[in-house]
Amino acid sequence: MSIWPETTFLGKIHIKHGFAFKGDYFTQVGKYMVLTPGNFYEQGGFRVREGKEKYYVGEIPEQYILKQGDLIVAMTEQGEGLLGSAAIVPESDTYLHNQRLGLITADKTELDKRFLYYLFNTNIVRQQIRNSSSGTKVRHTSPERIYKTKVTLPKVDIQQKIADVLFAYDDLIENNKRRIALLEKMAEEIYREWFVRFRFPGYQAAEFEKGIPKNWGYEKLDDLCSTIKRGISPKYDEESEMLVINQKCIRNGQIDLSEARTHETKTPNEKYIRFADALINSTGVGTLGRVSVVEFESVKVTVDSHVTICRADPKVINPQYLSVTVSQLQHYFEFMASGSTGQVELNRSLIAGIKVRVPDRDIQDKFSEFITDIWKQKQNLFRANENLKRTKEMLLPRLISGKLSVADLDIQVPPSMSDDEAA
Repeated sequence: MSIWPETTFLGKIHIKHGFAFKGDYFTQVGKYMVLTPGNFYEQGGFRVREGKEKYYVGEIPEQYILKQGDLIVAMTEQGEGLLGSAAIVPESDTYLHNQRLGLITADKTELDKRFLYYLFNTNIVRQQIRNSSSGTKVRHTSPERIYKTKVTLPKVDIQQKIADVLFAYDDLIENNKRRIALLEKMAEEIYREWFVRFRFPGYQAAEFEKGIPKNWGYEKLDDLCSTIKRGISPKYDEESEMLVINQKCIRNGQIDLSEARTHETKTPNEKYIRFADALINSTGVGTLGRVSVVEFESVKVTVDSHVTICRADPKVINPQYLSVTVSQLQHYFEFMASGSTGQVELNRSLIAGIKVRVPDRDIQDKFSEFITDIWKQKQNLFRANENLKRTKEMLLPRLISGKLSVADLDIQVPPSMSDDEAA
């Protein structure tokens, strides 16, 4: 039980519906992006959906242009678990408030906006919003229903301290994400410098022929790989511990195991993923052609039949070099899906027939040393973030309920990453 008295949101917050933007004015580029419930994470927080943005070029009422720090809530369950999810708008004059979202405002002398954000993303509030929603196939809520949600509210100074503690975790997580992004840019730049601009170690003394180093050649992936195969047809079982990667797991060049499901299907050893494998989404609308590299040591994780494992033969090519090279082909694979070829799948013969540049082995091996170190740093940051998320998830209900007191803590908002970046 909470140490604070129970109340409701009625009279304490106000929720404004968004604007019904007309579909005729949606475009793929523009200044103002229309937000939808798809811009929320299930657990709460603002989500950028690369490649799925909708911009608006029609007349826009000024009051529906969101500002940095605005608190918004998903009023329609566009995807499973999104109803009632809250997010804070990251910047001004960029995002539009549409009718499926609510803009939450409150008297700051009574409610801290960040506390309110965390409160909305607790299970106890989210479950009440879901239970009071209407609709069968797609659930909806309304301001009036949300106002009836039962909550416990400490005084505003305690709210601020609770928000500061939780924000400190979010701030560390975001800092780590920025560091991961910097490492990814570094890896991309090293690859381009060495293998596109040909400024690899010792390039000054190299002989060039027709614009490329003389001893470098081109080989088909079929001649460079020990395995080019689709995964299994899994029999899903929530009780099993065997993970199977699907198309949703491969996005933004990364492998997100949180989207993986467990299965009980017996799996051939060669279809378990290995360090430095390249994974290619080989079927499906919208995901066809995406590539991710296995940058971590894996134990008993496989892929489903929509994903192709592209595994180097280390006797003929360095695995790290080849996997990064295959990842550079993503735009080519995606063009095959959306371009004039109109591919609906990437079959084995198509992938195997692609030719890639093969540098001298010593250059490949030197690149491997750089890239492996970057991968290790990234994995350390990924693991740190998972630990931070778990700790925050454990603290959230205890802090919000008052079971873990912050009354006597002298808390300051943690500094930004600017000092680290300057260093």
